[in-house]
Amino acid sequence: MIDRIWHGWTTPANANEYERLLREEILPSFADADNEGYRGARLLRREPDADGDGEVEFVTILRFDSIESVKQFAGEAHREAHVPDAAREVLKRYEDCARHYEVREEREYPADDA
Repeated sequence: MIDRIWHGWTTPANANEYERLLREEILPSFADADNEGYRGARLLRREPDADGDGEVEFVTILRFDSIESVKQFAGEAHREAHVPDAAREVLKRYEDCARHYEVREEREYPADDA
């Protein structure tokens, strides 16, 4: 299993619009693409620190069966970020490259029924 991790930052004013684009357009388009090795996405959002620079950070984690599945999804230049034009309009800045990690272990624990 491979996780493709990428970071982008928005202003607080653009954060909800960017999240909407991800949830309603961008991530569903990935799921609809012809790539049998794509296994889903996780979206993380971090609000700015009180003493920080005022940016909202987003992390997208896309999950694939293998690096070959990543290449099928992103092409031979699979390390380059895939940032649609609509996202570029609301992002303040973003990483030019995605990073790929081999998932070595994953555990889930049941919630306590306290």
